Amino acid sequence: MTPSAPPETTAPPPLTVTDVTVRFSGLTALDSVSLTVEPGSVHAVIGPNGAGKSTCFNVLSGVYRAASGSVRFGATELTGLAPHAVAALGVARTFQNLALPPHTTVADSLLLGRHRLMRSGFLATGLRLPSAVREERLHRERVREIAAFVGLEADLAAPAGSLPYGKQKLVELARALCMEPRLLLLDEPVAGMTADERLRTAAVVAGVRDSLGISIVLVEHDMGVVMRLADAVTVLDFGKRIGGGTPAQVQNDPVVVRAYLGEEAPAP
Repeated sequence: MTPSAPPETTAPPPLTVTDVTVRFSGLTALDSVSLTVEPGSVHAVIGPNGAGKSTCFNVLSGVYRAASGSVRFGATELTGLAPHAVAALGVARTFQNLALPPHTTVADSLLLGRHRLMRSGFLATGLRLPSAVREERLHRERVREIAAFVGLEADLAAPAGSLPYGKQKLVELARALCMEPRLLLLDEPVAGMTADERLRTAAVVAGVRDSLGISIVLVEHDMGVVMRLADAVTVLDFGKRIGGGTPAQVQNDPVVVRAYLGEEAPAP
């Protein structure tokens, strides 16, 4: 289903990761990793367990600080910025594990994603001053638009925790979209879903790229989803970049096949 009235966003700049290294107590979690996310594309970061995918995401979102290297979003250096400062530049993230208030309605959960865009102060909001009421109404209208975009409009009044798991994951995605991001970091968006839920969520992610032009960095173990959605793929193993290219190129790369299967790629 093609969503109507999608949220608007300005065209994103490229994300350029150059020779990023991350160490923890002498252990190298990322070793001189480089990649470029082209504007408006889906760039998948894949690899076996322990490859460094989550560490990469934590560097991009400001949770971890790189020991060396650079992360640039257009002309802006992200390395060393706190997570809230990275978010203020238009970078939103979802998490593998759900972090939704279970008794809060879907509408209010999505409204949390609008927090950084709100101008009214705590006092004005608490006193229900006219300016704060007008602003909240506008933000709730945007929440409804985004809920419709991801297929959650009928669930806005429901407690988020009462929804099926697949829909809760969509709430997490919608909450990130409510930040009006230019770059979206999706951490295993279809993990734990049924086949039907995976298809629906993959269609929403494709819509985010095609209708909104938002750049997406995707960590996902479901290779079917990766091959269907990704414009480019970076492959990590033991913290190193071992391959990259189009999905077809990566799928037929003997080094990548060895990392996943422990064997050579079959001869063509």
